[in-house]
Amino acid sequence: MRKKRLVAKLLSFALIIGTLIENSKVAKAADYWPNSVDVVADSAVVMEVETGTILYSKNMDTEHFPASITKIMTALIVLENCQLDETVVFSPEAVYGTELGSSSIARDVKEEMTVEQTLYGMMLESANECAHALGEHVAGDVPSFAKMMNKRAKELGCTHTHFNNTNGLPDDDHYTSAHDMALIARAAYKIPKFAEIVGTKNYTIPPTNKHPDPTPLNNHHCMLHYYKTNQYLYEYCLGGKTGYTVVAGATLVTYAKKNGMTLVCVVMRDDVKNQYLDTTNLFEYCFDNFITYNVSDFASIAEEDTKITGKLSENSELIKVDGKGLIVIPKTASILDVKSSVVPYSDSDNKSVVGQLQYTYADRPVGNANLVFTNAEVESYPFDNIPKEKGGSGKNYLQVDYPKIGLIILIIAAVFALVMYIRSKSSAILLFKHRLLSGKRRKPRKTNMTIIRDNGRRRKRRR
Repeated sequence: MRKKRLVAKLLSFALIIGTLIENSKVAKAADYWPNSVDVVADSAVVMEVETGTILYSKNMDTEHFPASITKIMTALIVLENCQLDETVVFSPEAVYGTELGSSSIARDVKEEMTVEQTLYGMMLESANECAHALGEHVAGDVPSFAKMMNKRAKELGCTHTHFNNTNGLPDDDHYTSAHDMALIARAAYKIPKFAEIVGTKNYTIPPTNKHPDPTPLNNHHCMLHYYKTNQYLYEYCLGGKTGYTVVAGATLVTYAKKNGMTLVCVVMRDDVKNQYLDTTNLFEYCFDNFITYNVSDFASIAEEDTKITGKLSENSELIKVDGKGLIVIPKTASILDVKSSVVPYSDSDNKSVVGQLQYTYADRPVGNANLVFTNAEVESYPFDNIPKEKGGSGKNYLQVDYPKIGLIILIIAAVFALVMYIRSKSSAILLFKHRLLSGKRRKPRKTNMTIIRDNGRRRKRRR
């Protein structure tokens, strides 16, 4: 009885331990995405720049007044539509049309500067008259420029954004979200000149037709430059844009890079004391908990795994994975847990791109890689037989696999040659067969007959 009770207790203990272990596994699986950091800001987003993967978010789609981080979109539109050496002329509206006491570098009416110099004035010193003048230079007037801003925002996927001016001064019809601002900031940073400007600590505008002396500029972003204080300097900071109004609170966009991973952080409706602390904490948390992988290091379209190659598997000898493709996942995760799919995709800047590998982890987009032809002169693509409404070109074509056809032709030729050879040697083969069989004939049996040869004749005589 004691033995039975002991066995029963051991079984019960094992069952309890097994249940606890199983529950711990479930809890661990549920905690798949790091999210144990918080900020003072009402809204915040951290996005990986190359892939667009959102690593952290807090109320990311809540609409807020953006203040001067609006100027990131202004700079994006200007750089996409102007040459840097074009001349900007400051109008009376640009000089006197901004709020008194707001950020300025004291430009005069009819003052002339290049687009590049005006961009530095807007992005480093947050000069509102520079933003206004750039809008007029590009579109003729600010309302027309605002339409360009809103159109571009929709193209970038923004869903909670409406711009009504170039500088971000308070306006009830001028708002955005942390998520939308991250999309805008990511697009802008892909322009090398923009990245150069926001990462510049100081700059000097040479004498102009209205100012005989140079105008020194300083970047107000305290994580990059010690212009105001060195308390918030961050060694991995690449630059960014500050913003503040009474109704918007502190808004801040910051870029940082560490261990090959470039992030953009947006905080909105923060306070002046905490905006840099929030941003630094978010950067450190994301750098500590996430890692990037190059897609070409683990994915190959030559594989037979259709989860990776999809519709392109039959053409894998013609296609390769773009070496620039990345995914971003938690450091605790494995690339084996990442799901992939192939979608039709085209790039106006690269005609050899015919598709894209898209990756998800825990139902979140985590990166992608373009699929490109190894020979850009090939005119037919794997998606030509796909209707336009499904992402293809709508073209119909018959794909010819020349290597396979050549192999089949060689096999047929070899078989034909073998048959002809056998036919040409048929007589020799039959003779050989006859001789072989003749050699195997049995010797004649002995009889009572005696053969007598007489003059070449053969006679038989019975003994």
